This record gives sequence, structure tokens and C-alpha cells, in this order.
Amino acid sequence: MTPIGDLLTAYAADADRPAVTCDGHTRTYGELESRANRLARAYEALGVGRGDFVTVALPNGIEFFEVCYAIWKLGATPQPVSPRLPGPELSRIIKLAGPALVVGAAADGTPAVPPGFEPDAALADTPLGPRVAPAWKATTSGGSTGSPKLIVAGRGGAVDPDAFLRPFMLRRGQVALVPGPLYHNAPFLSAFGGTFLGQHVIVLPKFDARRTLEEIERHRVTYLALVPTMMLRILRILDAEPGGYDVSSLDAVLHTAAPCPPWLKRRWIDLVGPEHLFEAYGGTEGQAFTVISGSEWAAHPGSVGRPVVGEIKVIGRDGDDEAPPGEVGRVVMRRSAGSGPAYRYIGAEARRYEGGWESLGDMGWLDEDGYLYLADRDTDMLLVGGANVYPAEVEAAISEHPSVLSCAVVGLPDDDLGQRPHAVVQTDPAADLTIEDLRAFVEQRLVRYKVPRSFRFVTEALRDDAGKLRRGAVQAEETARLTEARLTEDSQ
Repeated sequence: MTPIGDLLTAYAADADRPAVTCDGHTRTYGELESRANRLARAYEALGVGRGDFVTVALPNGIEFFEVCYAIWKLGATPQPVSPRLPGPELSRIIKLAGPALVVGAAADGTPAVPPGFEPDAALADTPLGPRVAPAWKATTSGGSTGSPKLIVAGRGGAVDPDAFLRPFMLRRGQVALVPGPLYHNAPFLSAFGGTFLGQHVIVLPKFDARRTLEEIERHRVTYLALVPTMMLRILRILDAEPGGYDVSSLDAVLHTAAPCPPWLKRRWIDLVGPEHLFEAYGGTEGQAFTVISGSEWAAHPGSVGRPVVGEIKVIGRDGDDEAPPGEVGRVVMRRSAGSGPAYRYIGAEARRYEGGWESLGDMGWLDEDGYLYLADRDTDMLLVGGANVYPAEVEAAISEHPSVLSCAVVGLPDDDLGQRPHAVVQTDPAADLTIEDLRAFVEQRLVRYKVPRSFRFVTEALRDDAGKLRRGAVQAEETARLTEARLTEDSQ
């Protein structure tokens, strides 16, 4: 096991080796090491020490890597958040995390440095010596209660990178492209995992399907991490411009975060080959992960694979007894015997069952060969382009408006995003509230992907006297309305 900061120091011995490329700029491992050491000393002078959280509110870019390595070199823990978080949402997370420093945003009462912060040129750029963080990352998630939570990794800041990253198809010698936002768990793991292995990692400032194809061809990318929404947008360009881009260098394409439509899966199998397309399923919590190759998927269509980390089983909907193959129940998982804790929550409690099993809220079934299939979630959480959106959090923001009496947020089917947030809002009949006004109000309180794509105002009550909401009934009605509107449009 090697401290993460020392991995970088070792790779920096080959100073000119490319480490990270973003938007046409490249940092070598030597440059990344030098910059991280100087930043670490600057952060240390600001009070960051071993075991502290440091909130990182930076966009995708080389600076994100420099900052996180500086944090690891101090034995501290990076706690990434979206750089576009509205002030109130960021404040809630900072209050929960209690970081020693915020990088990239202002924070009342907490030391902070802005994006592009330059450490004192007099600070040494030599290694600080081995320091190991108690947790190598602490990611942020919304909660079903509408409040944020932190998922603090059980793994510390020292790793055996080959063993750690093997389940995610990351290998030495790859050229990796990560087009997703680095504050999300899967892109964070793929991007930094690549540097743990000494790879050349290409990161996009933000996802763009055409830019992704251009970078694959330019850098002869061999490893690509995607979500299904990205897969769809890339495929549309390839269909519109056959032969326009060379993707033959791709050796491992891993998709995660959301269900992939079977037709889209088959097209990508045809595009890159069944032995080069992989799907992974698991939570940020890391108790267990499944992986399935395109070849396995062809034999078990619809499956997300078998566990490669930890254990997974399906229990009955109403009890703890294991469900027979083919029967839908609650998917539960746990670490392998003898393994330490995979994570801990700050701001939430895990759903635990007898025997150390835990649930992430998914329903599914196992086949006779132990392959897992997902049916649905037993919570109201929405998956919007691979990002988790909790209706309660969105409803809380909408309900802050003085003209809103109640509201319900549901997911409507979307060909691009998988689901899109839709809000049904009961308003004060005397109010002069427009959809544009309400959307602008919500945009000041929530990050963009959580803001409903559509609103419908109603005057009838959405909740009963006990304050209960029949969300399933609301979703069914709104889906029917959407279907009817599409049929009407098609007939015209």
C-alpha cells in the first residue's frame, strides 16, 4: 500500500511523462508533483492537517488534479462539490462537512481560496514526506429527506492501485478519457484512478459528444468512462456522420450510473466489440460492485453482472429471507468477510439488515447463474442523465416561494436523459406567478440538473390532511398527459 501523494512523487521521476490533459493543455507528472507540493504547503499554512476535509468547488480542469493531490499530500480528504452550487446549497454542505478549507468558492466562517489560487513562489516544491488520509475521498449526495449527506470512504489514502482499480477495467499503460464532472463519484474514480496507475488522463471541461469523439481520435484513447446519456449523444453523431470519427483505439469502455436501454447497449457492443464494453453497478458507498462484459450481457441480456467486489443477494419485499432466482425483491449488499467498513455517512443513516446487509434502495432479481437484474428503485429518487435527483430536495426549494401552497416532483420519461424532473405546483389563486418566475426562483437554490425541466400549475390540493402525497398517482397522471400530448403532436 502506497500513500497517494507518494504515488505521484514516484511517477514524477519520469518528469516529462504526460499526466493530465484538459482543453488543449497538458501537465506532466513532474509539473503536477511540483505544483501539488507547493499548494500543499500553502494549504498547511491555512490550517489544513491530517484527517481534515477540504471542500473542492472547482470545474473540470488541471487545477482540480493539482488541488486534490495537494490535499492527499497533507493526509487530508478531498470533498468535491459542483462549482455551480447555489450559495444556500453550498452552505448546507459546508456546515455538514466542517472543512478546514474551501477551494474555489467563498464560505462564510471557513477559510477559502479562489479558483486559480497561486501559492507563494517561495514555497518549496519538494515532497512533504508520507502522510495518509483516514479517508481518500468524501463525496456528496442528496438525501431522500431533501438534505445533503456525505459518503466518506472507508478506504484510507494509501492504495495498491493495481488491485484497487482492476474491477473498474483500469490498467497501466492506458490513455483514459473522462468526459463527466469530476465532482461525481464515477468520473472522480476513473480520472484519479488513472493517475494512480501512471496513465495519461484526458478530461473534458464539460461533456460534449463531438469533443469526446475528437479527443478519442486525437489521443488514441483506450479507456472511456460514460453514462448512457453520453452514449446516446455520441451515437447520434456517429449515425449522422458515418466514418467521420475513428474510435478503433478504444479497448475498454465502462458505463455506469443509470440503466442503459438494451437497444443502445447492443449498438455500443457493435461499435467497440463485446469484449471491450463493460457495465458496472454499485453505489458510492462501495459495499459491493458488479461488472458485466458485452459478451456476458449477450448471454444474460438486461443483467448488470455478478459481484466482483463484496456480496449481493435479493431478499423478499417484506422480510429478510432470500428470494428464489427470478423473483423480484430488495437488492442488498455487504463487504466480503474480513473487509473493513466501506464507508460512513455524515448526515444520514444506512438501511441495514440482519447479517450486515445494506440496501441502496434498488429492487431486482438474480438468475440461476447469480447475475443481477434491476427492476426499479423503492425510493422516489430520479436518475437524470446519470445524476441522482431527490424529489424532496427539489420540492423543498419550490415550496420556499411564497405563492406556492404545495408541490410534487416526479420523473417523466426522456429519450436523452432517461428521466427529467417535472413539477406539479399548487399555487395561491390570488398570486400572479408565472412558470418563468418560479423557474428563476428555483435556479437560485438548486444546481441546474435538479431544476425541473417542466412545470404545471394546479389549484387543487396535492396532499391530504395528513400531508401525505400519492406520488405514484401524480406520476401516472403526468406521464399520461405527456403521452397524450405526443400523440396529438404526431397526428398533426
